[in-house]
Amino acid sequence: MSARPLLPLLALVPLLAGCGDTGGLVSAGSTPTASGPVHLWPDRRGASVPPADPGGAPPEYVKGIPPVRDQDVHAVDPVALVQAELRAHPDKEVGADGMPPRTAAAIQECPKEEDQKEPEACPVLKPYYRDLTGNGKDELIVGIEFPDKMMSVRVYTADPDGRLNRIMATTETVITVELAGRDVILRVPSGNRGYELITAWSWDEKQLTMLPTREQIVRVPGSPQAPGSRDPAPPPGRP
Repeated sequence: MSARPLLPLLALVPLLAGCGDTGGLVSAGSTPTASGPVHLWPDRRGASVPPADPGGAPPEYVKGIPPVRDQDVHAVDPVALVQAELRAHPDKEVGADGMPPRTAAAIQECPKEEDQKEPEACPVLKPYYRDLTGNGKDELIVGIEFPDKMMSVRVYTADPDGRLNRIMATTETVITVELAGRDVILRVPSGNRGYELITAWSWDEKQLTMLPTREQIVRVPGSPQAPGSRDPAPPPGRP
């Protein structure tokens, strides 16, 4: 005699076990039918999208700085580094090397790192170090204060020959700069009141430079929230 199929009977067991048992399974009711996105006006011919622009500054070797040993950027004086860039690109006010004349003049007057008695008088801020490229060596992160709360954030790495290579340069009206893993996170005001734009800059092995890889607009903590709106997702690089 052939065995009868048991699957239908077994499938009922969990449901029957829940009846009259306060600690058992209870039906949550009918489940809504899942629906995917609906493409509106499918016959309309959409706009074409041009190829993506990397958006970052191309890598550039810094001239006028002696090579470092063992790719150790800790040995580099950040003030001397920025001064060398000013000499290589004099009177440039826009672009990756752009700098207001007043700021450029102040940097030229900055004392050497070991001679600084009043660091706040120099637009070149205290440097930070982090392995951003994943090669096991620290990169040098430099901030330069511009007027009106604007700031130039630059990142430098050393190649095997010890040459300093700038792999990031951006100027923004910066709220804060953070490090998260191997990302540089910039928080800047957005075009909407009560919101800020968070951009994560990451190393790109193909471009050999840091690129803005993730952007997010989030509500500023403490700002009124519109009815029905949800809290924003965590910023890039954060769990």
